[in-house]
Parts: sequence; C-alpha cells; structure tokens
Amino acid sequence: MRAYRLNVAKIGVFLAISLPIVAYDKVEHAASVKNLPAGENILWSDPGDVSKLDFVNGVGGPEGVPEPPFQFLGEDLGGTTPKVKVKDSKGREWSVKFGAEAKPSVFSTRLLWACGYTVETEYFVQNGTIAGAHGLKRAKGEIQGDGSFNGARFQLRSSSPKFLTGFNWTWTSNPFLGTHELNGLKVLVMLLSNWDTKDARDLAASGPSWVADSNLAIFQTGSPDKPRYLYFVSDWGASLGKWGSALATRSKGNCRDYASQTANFVQGTSGAEVRFGFVGKHNGSIVSGIRPSDVQWLLKSLGSVTDDQLRQGLASSGATPEELACYLTALRQRIDQLKGIEQR
Repeated sequence: MRAYRLNVAKIGVFLAISLPIVAYDKVEHAASVKNLPAGENILWSDPGDVSKLDFVNGVGGPEGVPEPPFQFLGEDLGGTTPKVKVKDSKGREWSVKFGAEAKPSVFSTRLLWACGYTVETEYFVQNGTIAGAHGLKRAKGEIQGDGSFNGARFQLRSSSPKFLTGFNWTWTSNPFLGTHELNGLKVLVMLLSNWDTKDARDLAASGPSWVADSNLAIFQTGSPDKPRYLYFVSDWGASLGKWGSALATRSKGNCRDYASQTANFVQGTSGAEVRFGFVGKHNGSIVSGIRPSDVQWLLKSLGSVTDDQLRQGLASSGATPEELACYLTALRQRIDQLKGIEQR
C-alpha cells in the first residue's frame, strides 16, 4: 500500500462534509469508481511556518530516508515507466521508479507539501544496489547485472494511512469545487507544468493498448466510525518540462523546455478569472475558474517558500548544478508572475 507521513494534530479541517463521489458521463465502464462512505473530506491542511520546512527530506523527514541494502521484491509493470518493488534494511517497502519522472516527482512533492497538500513519502536516491533483481522486463536497462542503479525515486508503501484502491475522483466531481483549496492545487499543477492530469474519467477508457489510470487518489485515516479522506494527486512525474496537447510537444524534467514556457505561464486576467498558458490533460478542468483571490490564498504558503528551500529541494531531487540554477530562476519567475496578479 501507499504511505503518507501524517501529523493528524496539524490537519486543519476546513471542510467537514461527507459527500460521495458523484458519477459523471461515460463512467459506467469504470468499475473502480465507487461512492465513499460518509466521512470528513480533506484536500488541504495548514502547513504552519513554511519557511522552516525541510525541503531536503520532505514529509518523510530524515528518519524516513531509504536505508540500504535493498532487496528486490518484484517488478511493477503498472503505468508506463520502469518500476520495481524493494525492501530496505528496516523492512520498509518502496516503489522504485527510474527514468525522466524520478527527479520532478520528488521535487514536486516537496513544494506541494509546503503548500499544505497531501503527498506521498518520496526520496531521490542517486545510486545504490538492489540485491536479487531478476527476470526484469522494462527495468532491465535501469538495473545492471550486479544490481547497481543510478537515479531513482523511492516512494514508500505502507498500510497506514490506507490507500483506497478503487476509489478515485475527478477535477470536476469532488467535494471541493469552487474552493481556494482546489483552485490552489490547480495553480500548482500549472506552476510545475504537470501535464499528466488524468482523473477518474480516464478509468472509463477501454481498448487493447490502453492502460486505464487516474492520477487523483484518496487516503483514509481516522477511526473506522469517523474516517477522514485525504484527497491528493498521486503522480507528479510528468512535471518540470514542457506542457502541451500532444506527446511530441511535451516533456518531463527538462529545464530548457520548462524555462521556455515561463513567459507564457500567466497571461493576465479576463473578467473575474486568471488566464494561464498551460495545456494538459482535461485542460478545461484545470485552467478555468481560477480567480485572483485563489492565487492570493495560495501565495500565503507558496510565497513563503525561500530560494534556499527551492535549492535544497532541487538538489535533493537529483538536479545537477546547471539544472538547479535553471529551475530556480524559472520557478521564481513563475511565482513572481502569480504575485503580480491584481486582487479583485
């Protein structure tokens, strides 16, 4: 199961409602989309003093860092990116992802966490060895014959809190529509150029070559009679590159591409809405309805992130010195564009 290092005492429940996930068009084929039992639905919690948060280790803290040696448990053929499952010396299980998504995924979780959103415990491991790796298919090119690897994202798997397999949500059907919290999350998606914004609507797709998937998920915590549901984005790998409507125009973890679109990030305001240049999956669900007041709300946390924290987060996510300098400049420029939006 997936895991999240949760400080229940710090969760500010801004919305204590118990709405089920509402059905939507063409969902009849998505058997995994179900209604949640009544409980508290939580999208955001107060992160406290953002400037003091640890961008090196993120939500897992220094005590959560994966500890070698790593033992191979199996290959994960889900999704499209090479992944394996391993156990570390402390008996903790990890999903290890290789390739272009590893660096952006880890950094993105640092920034989302600092802004008050639920993320999974992730670390970037520059190099190491996985003992017993065998029978590899997609990961064959990532793990050498002696078990050595370079550049991987380690994402913790745990039973607490409980990852609700089979329960998904959409950008257009959830308990948070019209709130600062949901619109702030959308702004962060665009800030990070995360174009892979699949949701439960994509589970309805079918076809022999189609991998049905959703990047919107739910954790359950609290007691059985008073459950809390933590809504979150479960995959940030397609970030920090170039957004776009077609595969050939998009990229992941490419700062030259990311920086090239920075000038087009915020395009101004139109009426009561902010206009963005972002293009991604379910684009209308992401770019529409963002108000200047939503941006100002988000900046209470995002605007408190320091350059040192951004440097630490980028470095601990595997950024080279050149990438670090490039991303720091582009991220700061995008945040400054948000700060320049006039309050209405």
